[in-house]
Parts: sequence; C-alpha cells; structure tokens
Amino acid sequence: MIDGDSLPVLDAPRLRLRGLAEDDVDGLFAVFSDEAMMRYWSSPPMKERGEAEALLQKIRRGFADRTSFQWGVERKADRRLLGTCTLFHIHAGNRRAELGYALASAHWKQGYMGEALAALLDHAFGPMGLRRLEADIDPRNANSMRMAARLGFRQEGLLRERWDVAGEIQDSAFLGLLAREWQEKRA
Repeated sequence: MIDGDSLPVLDAPRLRLRGLAEDDVDGLFAVFSDEAMMRYWSSPPMKERGEAEALLQKIRRGFADRTSFQWGVERKADRRLLGTCTLFHIHAGNRRAELGYALASAHWKQGYMGEALAALLDHAFGPMGLRRLEADIDPRNANSMRMAARLGFRQEGLLRERWDVAGEIQDSAFLGLLAREWQEKRA
C-alpha cells in the first residue's frame, strides 16, 4: 500500500498533505483542542498539549505497523497546519479503509478539506489500490455530510447511539465510496 519510511507528499492546489513531525505538536493540539471542530468527533477536545504528543506517537505507531496513515494538511502559502486526513482500519486483503478528517474551525467553509480529500482519494484509489473507502460521520454534522456527498460518498446506514462522548450519545451515519465511482466522478 505505502512503501518506504515516510508518507508520500500529496499536493492539492492550495495545500500539501505530508507526514507529521515533532514540530507539528502545537498544530495538532490547536486542531484537536478546538471545541467547534471536536463537537461531532468520537472523543472530547484535548485539554493538554501532552495529549497531542501522545497522538503524534500513536500516528507514528500506526504508520510503522501499516494500520493507519495520517497526513497533516498544510497550507502552502504559509506552511500552517490546518488539520489532518487519515486512512485507518486498513484491510489490505479486502482493499478497503476508513477515512477520517479534521480541520480547525477557523478554516471551515473555504474549500480546504474538499481539496485535501480529493488529493487523498486520488492517492487511495490510485497508487494505493484501494477498492472502497468508508466514513463514519455524526449525521448532525451537516457540513461534513454535504462535503462527503460532493465527493461521491453514499450513506449506507445509520448506526444509532454508537458513541458516548463525555456523556453525550451520538449516532453515526455510515458512508461508502467505491474506487470506480470516484474514477467516474473524476473523468
């Protein structure tokens, strides 16, 4: 799927998707402590910088054992970390993975995540050879649901009361996108 000792750099018009490094800890903390961004996440916002350090270590372990690949989404103009895109729960034999993404709320509604995900989908369904991607989205997150639909994801189910995040019970819309659907959309 991905060979070598680092993630490939993926370019989008205004963004670069790249591996995360030690100097990204503050950026990760800014994204994952953002209460608006974390509103529909499956865990509460980070409270301490050490949680971002632990996340970076988890990201590195996932890459080392090839179970997850998490890219930092960097704006080319100023090299600022805006968010992340992740392929995880990778099943090489079935050629499928789950897709996750996070974007600091200060950068919402500017088209950044759509750009980043298009580059990632091109890579996932191209060089990585995946056949299917899945996304788990809180159905109350209308912006994320619309973006996934624009990319071609289809809702395939609703998992009721799937998450308990700090005492708040949340449903999950389960969405899927096939490689052939993405390739038809891009053609």
